[in-house]
Amino acid sequence: MPWLIAKYAVTALIVVVVSEAAKRSDRLGGLLAALPLVTLLALVWLQLERQPAEKIANHAWYTFWYVVPTLPMFLAFPLLLPRLGFWWTLGASAALTVVCFWLFALVVRPFGIQLLP
Repeated sequence: MPWLIAKYAVTALIVVVVSEAAKRSDRLGGLLAALPLVTLLALVWLQLERQPAEKIANHAWYTFWYVVPTLPMFLAFPLLLPRLGFWWTLGASAALTVVCFWLFALVVRPFGIQLLP
């Protein structure tokens, strides 16, 4: 149980640091948010928990493929925000991400990359 609490605390700390940095500097906040900090931390947790190398490698592999269809959201969000307001933009961005993910999964399937069950 202490290990799980430590994982929660460190992971939460990263989110807080990124959001606090974003308050002070748009660029620094964006840079920190763009870094794969949570993924790197997950890889460290998997290693410390003695997961097999194949599982750790698969986590990194699938993370890459799951990030690609999220990228259009980062372009759409600033364009939609002045027009729709925050909450509608957040919802539209989430919907766009789901659509992009589904389409991307269909596009990469013929190449042997199975993102959907």
